[in-house]
Amino acid sequence: MEKEEGMGKEEMQEGVEEQIAETPEEEIRRLAEQLEARSKEAAENYDRYLRALADLENFRKRTEKEKADAISFANESLIEEILPIVDNFERALAHANGEENLKSLREGVKLTAGQMLGALKKFGLEEIQASGQKFDPTVHHAISEEESPDAEPGTVVKEFQKGYYLKGRLLRPAMVAVAKRPESH
Repeated sequence: MEKEEGMGKEEMQEGVEEQIAETPEEEIRRLAEQLEARSKEAAENYDRYLRALADLENFRKRTEKEKADAISFANESLIEEILPIVDNFERALAHANGEENLKSLREGVKLTAGQMLGALKKFGLEEIQASGQKFDPTVHHAISEEESPDAEPGTVVKEFQKGYYLKGRLLRPAMVAVAKRPESH
C-alpha cells in the first residue's frame, strides 16, 4: 500500500512540476489553442444542429404536402372506375330518347347498375342482406311494421332502401318494414 501511495505522490509532483515549468506565455498559448479547438468544435456542432433542424422542417413540409395530396386524390381510382358507368347511363338515356323500346332501356340500366355495384365492391362495399332476415337494429332501420301471416314477427318483410358495409364497417343501415302479428278481430 505504501508503494502505491508513494507512486501517486510522485506522479502528482511530476504534474505540478510540468505546470510550474510552463511559463505564463506558454500557458496562455496552450489555453488559447484549447479555446480555439473548443470554439471550432462548437461551431461545427451548431452547424450540424442547424442542418438537422432544416432537414426536419423540410421533412415536415414534405409530409404535409403528401398528406394533402393523398386526401385530395384519395378517390381518384374510385372515380376512374365510375366514369365508364356514367358513360353507360348517358348512352342509355340517349338511346331512350331515340326509341320507344322500354324493355331494352330497362335492360341497359339494369346492366349499368350492376356494373356500378361491381365497381363499388372493388373498393370494399358490401350489401346488407335484409329481406327475410331477423330484424337486427345494428344493421336495419325499421320505418314501419306490417301485419304478415306468412312471416315470423320481427322478420324483415320489405326493404325500402338497401344498407351497406364499407370494409366491414356499417356505412348505411337498410331501411326496412318489420313483420308483426296480425291483429285478431
